[in-house]
Amino acid sequence: MHFNPAQRSLANNVFQQAENLTGQYFRFNREEMKKYRYDVKTLADLEKHEMRDGAFAHLCRYHFNKDQDLDKSGDFHFYRVCLQDNQILNAVERGHSFIRLNPLLLYIAAHELVHIIRFEAREIDFDASREEKEREEDKVHTITRDLLQSRISPDLRLIFDCFSNRYKIGDILIH
Repeated sequence: MHFNPAQRSLANNVFQQAENLTGQYFRFNREEMKKYRYDVKTLADLEKHEMRDGAFAHLCRYHFNKDQDLDKSGDFHFYRVCLQDNQILNAVERGHSFIRLNPLLLYIAAHELVHIIRFEAREIDFDASREEKEREEDKVHTITRDLLQSRISPDLRLIFDCFSNRYKIGDILIH
């Protein structure tokens, strides 16, 4: 199961909304948000290592050496949010119209953007231990809830409730 063109367009629009909300929450202007380099890919465009069973999204980090000399000042990290369309659509389908795609994507997008910001701020190491990453999920979930409060709706409240139980909808975790 892959996103159709309308769902891919929705995902792009939702990530733009989430970027604006995340920037407002962290008090970043548009230029400050641009320093967080990332893109979003859906299942049809992912490499094998970017696919993850049991997750709505998988965050990959790539390191780029801007200059091939010894000066590391041009180096940077680039993140890819790898949406797992099949898992997301499965959750919406299993939700029997209670779980809607738009609020679920908004939560996922905001959640992943918070991760990117926290990794770049060195709040947590991208390669942290499993235990540290589990504690980080608690923090990111709390921040995501806080930053989405301005968009609260019954649909989003349901998403919050689902993720409050160890961030699960069915048996799918968000990472």
